Amino acid sequence: MQNDIAANSVKAQSKTGLNTNLKRLYSQRYLQAMALPGIVWMIIFCYIPLVWIVIAFKEYDIVKPIWSVPWVGFTHFTDFFKDEQFLTVIRNTFGISLLRLAAGFPAPIIFALLLNEIRLVRFKKLVQTVSYLPHFLSWVILGGIVTPWLSDTGFITNALFNLHIIPEQALLLGEPKYFWQIAVISDIWKELGWSAIIYIAAIAGISPALYEAATVDGAGRFRKIWYITLPCIKGTIAILFVLAVGSIMNTNFDQILVLRNSLNRSSSTVLDIFVYHMGIQSGRFSYATAIGLIRSVVSLSLLLLANSVTKKLTDSSLF
Repeated sequence: MQNDIAANSVKAQSKTGLNTNLKRLYSQRYLQAMALPGIVWMIIFCYIPLVWIVIAFKEYDIVKPIWSVPWVGFTHFTDFFKDEQFLTVIRNTFGISLLRLAAGFPAPIIFALLLNEIRLVRFKKLVQTVSYLPHFLSWVILGGIVTPWLSDTGFITNALFNLHIIPEQALLLGEPKYFWQIAVISDIWKELGWSAIIYIAAIAGISPALYEAATVDGAGRFRKIWYITLPCIKGTIAILFVLAVGSIMNTNFDQILVLRNSLNRSSSTVLDIFVYHMGIQSGRFSYATAIGLIRSVVSLSLLLLANSVTKKLTDSSLF
């Protein structure tokens, strides 16, 4: 009898919860309709193509139907690990990505904190506008701007030489030892202002009463940042850090393709460029798909690891 009552209670609660969800969806029908095109786009371009992952385990031929080509198992995966460029590709990919994570991730946080301290509204808006502008330019355009700056007579090269940072005036993009730094610094320059938007929004949501109380207690600006601002945006930082770690295998294909040349090839051949050469230029579609699958698995593993670590350290996580 008690079991029947409990079962009926669970059914009633489930039915009530379903009705509540349906009512909420109906009340949000216009918002849901706005999200529908994005969902359809994601299904068409992100989920349906997953079927073609099967060619990573086949010897795919573009002129033959996918079901008629032979299975090769993990041959393409083992070929990648045996490839003579494997270590170079992995070194460049992780080198640029980790350097970008170490320098590029805290940069917009620091920028947002400094921007929040500006009291002149017009100057603050000017700085924001100027910092956003590079984001809206493609790397094709920015590559055409950066390349002359880094030539042997470019103003950046001259400035670095006069400051005794580099020993001689040379084509910096032709020096493999400088490519990682160039890739990271140019990416920060392009995305600094845009990446700071979410931190600026998070800071704007902090109650002014906290700062007023800190002022009464005699706290200076640095102490307010350390004890109020940073703890209040800790959750935002944690979530964006998880996403950044999950993107370590992504080295910004457009940027690398524009900045690389035959002279810096040893430092600019990253995973994305290698897949492009193998898949598009060489026509080894199965091999390129296998490499892409490996990258996805590694990225997912890093994402889960970073999410677990941030959840334990900050009690904030992506899921």
